[in-house]
Amino acid sequence: MNLQERDKNHLWHPLTQHKLHPDSIAITKAKGCVLIDENGNEYIDAIASWYTCMYGHCNEYITSRVSKQMQKLDQVVFSGFTHEPAIKLSEALIKILPENQNKIFFSDNGSTSVEIGIKMALQYHFNKGEKRNTLIAFEEGFHGDTFGAMSVSGLSVYNGPFEDFFLEVKRIPAPNGENNNEILKYLEDIIVTNNVAGFVYEPLVQGAAAMKMHDAEGLNGILKLCTENNIVTVADEVMTGFGKTGKHFASLHLETKPDIICLSKALTGGLLPMALTTCSQKIYDAFFSDDISKGLFHGHTYSANPLACTAALASIELLQTDGIQENIKIIIASHQDFGNRIQSHPKVKSIRQLGIIFALDLNVEMERYGNLRDKLFKFFMNNGIFLRPLGNTIYIQAPYVITKEQLDKVYQVIEDALEIV
Repeated sequence: MNLQERDKNHLWHPLTQHKLHPDSIAITKAKGCVLIDENGNEYIDAIASWYTCMYGHCNEYITSRVSKQMQKLDQVVFSGFTHEPAIKLSEALIKILPENQNKIFFSDNGSTSVEIGIKMALQYHFNKGEKRNTLIAFEEGFHGDTFGAMSVSGLSVYNGPFEDFFLEVKRIPAPNGENNNEILKYLEDIIVTNNVAGFVYEPLVQGAAAMKMHDAEGLNGILKLCTENNIVTVADEVMTGFGKTGKHFASLHLETKPDIICLSKALTGGLLPMALTTCSQKIYDAFFSDDISKGLFHGHTYSANPLACTAALASIELLQTDGIQENIKIIIASHQDFGNRIQSHPKVKSIRQLGIIFALDLNVEMERYGNLRDKLFKFFMNNGIFLRPLGNTIYIQAPYVITKEQLDKVYQVIEDALEIV
């Protein structure tokens, strides 16, 4: 019995209705931008396995560093202990984060990093003796699958059964350059009529909303208004972080910096699960007290795992190399050329790009997980490209190490796919 058949005996996959999709492709090897299945078929990983393996699969610079570390220290509790990989990672990360970030809290996945950010925002006011219980979030946002993260997410396709149990959240539209003033007026009304603790947002690109991009000036205005009203701003950079928008972090495109930043995915180059929630000194100081109850009582067994810290440090070092930065520029320029070539195609409704993130909307109505989406996914895989359309949106977020030849194949297969829509 092959792996695909054995998988069906016991495994329950994420975001999968197994009655409709009983088969999962068994991947046995991966290197660089290529996935290889149990039958020897190769696929260019054009979304870096959910935006994680940005330096390529099994990157030897990262794996060699982790291999050395695992011979020295594999795991130790991070409550009451510390270790060099965590310290070195914090020192390297603070150098590239927005200048107001100063403290780092470890966890193990993106959703939890947001959960911690929400708890920081709520407890910040609680510790100061203020009762603030309302959060603000964008329409169509997505922040993860834990309850706080679901509460601030706006995609009911994921959250429908749980909405009666959510935190108090007010939603605002994402700014598009034309509705900026209207949003600010709406936000002012929310602030006046609610006890607003925090604003949780994906800066500039809403990933699960099919790479919906919004106006930087409009977002900056929202952040400024929040800051003026002592509303804690929480930037979910789980997807956008570590170079994808053309800067190390999307928040660096903005004048007003967030109080809190949530990070995961590309943090460890896809090698090991880990997440961080970083914050400004102002946020940290609200928890620094002789009163033990004012501490942040949140912890994970694998917080600051030395192996994951080592992978993250190696990844940050790679991000700052001339080679990776030059590759990012090449990918950005290649996407621009592809966009110019394809935007007038009758099957293309619109295109958009920020950094290495490229998306095109098909000129056809589709269900998010409908038959046409499945047909496109199968077409891409049959042609050796791993892409996961989101409804009628096809997007690319390839590893930084993708070659021009591989990128051209991705573009060509997308163009070919337009003929079957």
